[in-house]
Formats: sequence, C-alpha cells, structure tokens
Amino acid sequence: MNRLLITILIILLIFILLGWYFSNITLYFLFSLVLAAVLRPLTNRINNFHIFGQHIPRWTAILFSYLSILVVFFLISLLFIPLVRAQIGIISDLDIDFLYDQIQRPVGRIEEILIRWDLVKNEPGFLISTVRNNLMLSFSEINIQGFINSVINTTSTFLISLLAIAFISFFLLLENGLLRRNIIQLVPNKYFEISVSTFHQVEQLLSNYLIGLLLQMTAIFSMASLGLSIVRVEYAFTIAIFAAVANLIPYAGPLLGGIFGILVGLSTGDFNSGADVSWFVIKVISVFAVVQMADNVILQPLIFSKSVKAHPLEIFVIIFAGAKIAGVLGMIFAIPVYTIFRVSFKEFYKGYKEYQIFKI
Repeated sequence: MNRLLITILIILLIFILLGWYFSNITLYFLFSLVLAAVLRPLTNRINNFHIFGQHIPRWTAILFSYLSILVVFFLISLLFIPLVRAQIGIISDLDIDFLYDQIQRPVGRIEEILIRWDLVKNEPGFLISTVRNNLMLSFSEINIQGFINSVINTTSTFLISLLAIAFISFFLLLENGLLRRNIIQLVPNKYFEISVSTFHQVEQLLSNYLIGLLLQMTAIFSMASLGLSIVRVEYAFTIAIFAAVANLIPYAGPLLGGIFGILVGLSTGDFNSGADVSWFVIKVISVFAVVQMADNVILQPLIFSKSVKAHPLEIFVIIFAGAKIAGVLGMIFAIPVYTIFRVSFKEFYKGYKEYQIFKI
C-alpha cells in the first residue's frame, strides 16, 4: 500500500507539472469537463427519447445540447443589445465642449486652493492646461492599427479555444464515462473498490457543486432583478444577469456586479442634481448589499459547505490559494480541483488504514 501511495503521489506530481507546462491544454480540458458535466443530464434525456421506436442517436443529442446553449446565450445577448445601443447613442451625442466646461470648474477650485495655500508656485490656469495636454497626449498616442490587431488576435484566440473546448466536450459526451473507465483500468484489481468509490464520490460532489452554482446564479438574478426593478433602475434584468455571472468569481463577483449596475445607471439615467445621483447610488448599493447578505448567509453555506462538504474557512483559504496560483480562473476552479484531491486522498487513506487493520 505504501508503494501504491508513493506511486500515486509521483503520478499526480507528473500530471501537475505537465498541466502547468501545457496550461492552455489543461484549461481547455478543465472547461470541457465542466461543460460535459453540465450537458450530460440533458444529453442523456434527449438520447433516451424515442422517435418511431428508435432512440435519438447520441451525437444528435449532443448537437441538440449545444444548440440549447447557443439559444440561451442568444437570449441573454438580446438583453444587452438595448444597453449597447444606448451607450453608442450617448457617445455619439457627447458634447466635448460641455464636458470641458464641467471639468474646468472643479479643477479651477482645486487650483485656487493650491495657490492660496502656497502649495504650488504656478500661474492660475496651469492645472486645467495640464489636464488638457495630458488628454491630448493620450489621444494622440492611441495606436488604431495596434488596437485592431489586438482585437483580431483576441477574437481568433477565443474562437480557437471555443472550438477546442467544443471538440473535447463532444467526445467526452459521446463516449459516456470514457475517462473514468480508462483511469480505472490502470488501477490494480485489489484497489478497484477504492478507486470506484473515489470516482463515485468525486462525481457526486462535483455534480452537487455545479447544481448549487446554477441555483445560486438563479437566486442572485431573481433577487437583483426584483430589487432593481422595485427601485426603478433601467436595464434591471441586464444588470442582474451580469451580477449573477460575475458572482462565479468568489468575493470579487458581487462587487463587480454592483459597480456595473452603478455605471450603467449613471450613464443611462436622467439626473437633475447631485442629490439625485447620490440617491440613485444609495439605492443600487442597498439592493446589492441585500443580495450579498443573502448570498453569504444562505446561498454560499448551502452550496459550498453542503455540496462539497468543506468548512467555510477551508473554502476561504483554498479560493485565495487558487487566486495566487492562477488569478481569476484559479479562484473559479479552486473548489472543484480541491474537492477532487481531498476526496481522493481521504478514500485512499481510508483504504490504507483498512489494509493495515486487516494485515494485523
């Protein structure tokens, strides 16, 4: 058993090093595993559906599952189209001279205070001239060709990644349980039961975790859209969808959702005074504070502690360790990866203890 544990640790270390070196392929595979886990129930149900006494072919069921994802993303994008159109209209109607006058007043007051208290020795008007020169310099340094090339490169990389994930997920769904069967075949017969039990627990916990995340996103979308609609914020459903998706990033997600809501509201709202702006910001912050409290007190303990059977402090440390290793993606995938290693170690350690007792 000691030899087995050492062998497993060496294999895991090799896998980790290879995964680190081929990080792009590793990320493709991780995304594909998650996508396959999400689509597997729908694919199985479509596959079991009968037409003229025959099952729908599995490859057809997979394509229908992919189509369902495209439909969902298309419906979500329809909510963002009016917002994008409104922002384009605001930019096209932007009055540069009016903005310059609005900036000049507060800058002039700051400049007056600096000169009055002898903090600077410049002539009046130097601060607004500095701001104007810096703005002109920033605009002149914009490289349009470089920006276009960057957009093209980013788009091509995204499309290649999307095709790779779709391709890997297709075969994971087509050959249902292929990965599990191939790994179990490498395990010696006397450790077969431990391996099967480990895979079963890992699959069960990850399935519970994914279902919990889906429920969490649905709850956050419902609460945020209802709250924003009550306080009469425009594009409430669009802001709520962004907040629900951003909440996949632990701790930082709710903050991003709130900032997005405030920026959208300020850019599209009609305010008559500074008091109106302050009142609007207070309303949005209040809605997201209630959503965040409900998420921290009810949703997160239910999803993380119950679904993956881990202590909240344990989850906190793991999330920030993932952030240190791989940034935002590390935060998102920290809990599933940790669950796999924790369950595997506990099952093999339990098997080792039983083996020692049996030997005695």
